[in-house]
Amino acid sequence: MKKIGVFGGGSWGRALAFALSFHNEVRICSRRSLNLSSGKYPVIQASLEDVLECDYYVVAIASFALRGWLGDVFLPTFLKSSTHEPKILCASKGVEEDSGAFVSDIFQHFFPSLSLCFLSGPSFAAEIMQELPCALVINSLNIPLAREFRELMPSFIKAYVSSDIVGGEVAGAYKNVIAIAGGISDGLGLGNNAKSSLLARGLIEMCRFGEHFGAKMETFLGLSGAGDLFLTSSSTLSRNYRVGLGLSRGEKIEKILKDLGEVAEGVRSARAISQISQKEGIYTPIVTEVQKIIEGKNPLESLKALMK
Repeated sequence: MKKIGVFGGGSWGRALAFALSFHNEVRICSRRSLNLSSGKYPVIQASLEDVLECDYYVVAIASFALRGWLGDVFLPTFLKSSTHEPKILCASKGVEEDSGAFVSDIFQHFFPSLSLCFLSGPSFAAEIMQELPCALVINSLNIPLAREFRELMPSFIKAYVSSDIVGGEVAGAYKNVIAIAGGISDGLGLGNNAKSSLLARGLIEMCRFGEHFGAKMETFLGLSGAGDLFLTSSSTLSRNYRVGLGLSRGEKIEKILKDLGEVAEGVRSARAISQISQKEGIYTPIVTEVQKIIEGKNPLESLKALMK
């Protein structure tokens, strides 16, 4: 039985801890006290030092806090207490504001590429907790390590292996912004024709952005791209979709996020992707309008802009 340490006590971190506990010993590290009694198999909440004793690590820390956590908390403690090379699966999604760094850029600043894997694909935490079927992608330059993580998954999660780290990351961040647009569209009652057009154009926009950074087209047509995009853009289980619903009602983003009570990565990713697209000259009209709506623009005015 392998020992797996999970960092991050949000809904995604808890769901992964639950799933991995079926065939492994799982310890989770979180700043807040967690209720872990709902799982079939025990998940232990433990200190950072105790979790670092595990064989594998899963990181589910919000992307905006990731760099500080890795540099100030994780790495110093790891260097003091561990002698082995880390095996890390990153489950964080998003693009860092201002720097424009992808999650892999942040991790590779601290750890060698061959120690890292990155998780992508359509997955609601609530459905993972119900043991409903799910397919995901583990992206890594170290394919044998990706296969090791695949073997740790329970039977209700089918994991594929890919080397397209950038593609998986762009898809994971971009779909959250399009999900906000999806919530806005549904909240305004624009209908199925408009929603279909939005998602199709959003997928093309995602591909254009990803290919600029060397991602593979096949990634965006698979689980990480189209699969995750369609899932998060049409369900109230998606936090980013619910952000869009709030924006369609004219609510301020501060109130929406406060009522949500959890991180909606698409809000920060919208700004980061807008910054990158302006700098690199990439045409990203949907993300541009979502960012303007977050800043206070009337959604109907953005609709007019997109229809021109």
